[in-house]
Amino acid sequence: AIIRASDEVIKGKLDENFPLKVWQTGSGTQTNMNVNEVIANRAIEILGGKKGTKKPVHPNDHVNKSQSTNDVFPTAMHISIAIETINKLLPSLKILEKELKKKSLEFKNIIKIGRTHLQDATPLSLGQEFSGYHTQVKKSIERIEYALKEIYFLAQGGTAVGTGINSKKNFDKKIVKEISKFTRLPFKPAANKFAELAAHDSIVNFSGTLNTCAVALMKVSNDIRFLGSGPRAGYGELLLPENEPGSSIMPGKVNPTQCEAVTMVCVKVIGNHNGITLAGTHGHFELNVFKPMIAHNILQSIDLIADSTKNFAIYCVKGIKANKKKIQEHLDNSLMLVT
Repeated sequence: AIIRASDEVIKGKLDENFPLKVWQTGSGTQTNMNVNEVIANRAIEILGGKKGTKKPVHPNDHVNKSQSTNDVFPTAMHISIAIETINKLLPSLKILEKELKKKSLEFKNIIKIGRTHLQDATPLSLGQEFSGYHTQVKKSIERIEYALKEIYFLAQGGTAVGTGINSKKNFDKKIVKEISKFTRLPFKPAANKFAELAAHDSIVNFSGTLNTCAVALMKVSNDIRFLGSGPRAGYGELLLPENEPGSSIMPGKVNPTQCEAVTMVCVKVIGNHNGITLAGTHGHFELNVFKPMIAHNILQSIDLIADSTKNFAIYCVKGIKANKKKIQEHLDNSLMLVT
C-alpha cells in the first residue's frame, strides 16, 4: 500500500495535498512530514481504513522507517539536481553549443574589425569571434558535467546526525541501489554522511558552475545584441531574426528579445548563486538549516538556464546572418589595418 501510494505521489495524482512553501524550517522537516502523512493516509485508504487514524499505516513508524528528514531532504535535493541537469540543462546547452559551432564555421571566411576596450583593433574573422562563444559554452558544459560527479553521492542512511542511528546495516547501499535503478543514474552512498548533512559544499560547487555559465552567457548574448544594434545608427554587423515587431511606436526596430531574456536569466542565476553561497555557510554543527532555499535556488537556476539557452539557440543564434556590407564598411574605415 505504501509503494502504491508513493507511485501516485510520483505521478502527481496527490499534488493538491502539498500546500507548503519554501519558507519553512531549514531542515525541510515540514515537507518531509507532509510527504510521509500523504503517503500514510493514502495507504490507509487503499487498505480500507480511515484517513487520519494512523492505522494500520503510521507516517513515522512505517513510511519514515530507517529515515530522517536530515538525510532524506539532502538526498532528494541531489536526486532532483541530477535529474534536471541530465534531462534538461545539458541537452539545452548542447543545442546552443551546436548552433554556435555551426555559425563559427559558416562565418569563417568573413573578415571583420576586432574591438578591444570598445575601440577598433586588428582584424579577425567573424567565425573566430563565434568560435570564442562556442568554446565558452562548451567549457561551461564540461564544468557542469564534472561538478555533477559530486552530486551523485547521497546522504541517505545517515539519519539524524550522520551516524545512521535507527537504520539497518547496509540500508544506505540498498536504497541507493534502488534509486540508481529507478532513475538510471549512477548514484552512490556518500562515504561520510556527517559532511553531507552538515554542509552542502557539493551543491555550492555545482551552483558555482552555473554561475560561471551565466557569466559566459552574459558575454555571448551581449556581444550578439551589440553587434546586431541598428538598423542605421548601430554596429549592424549581425542581422538578428525578426521574431516579433520591435516597437509599438518606433518603426524599423527589431529588438534583440532573446538576447535580453538571456541576460535577465544570467543576473537571476548569479543572484541565486550568491544566495546558495551564503546558505552554504550556515551548516552549524551537525546540520545545515538552509536546505529548502538552497534547493529552490539551484533548481530554479537549472530551469532558467535550460529554458533560455534552448530558446536562444533556436530563435536567435540559428537565424543570425552576417551583414557583409556593414562589416566591410567598418573594416575599410578602420586605421587598424596599418598595424
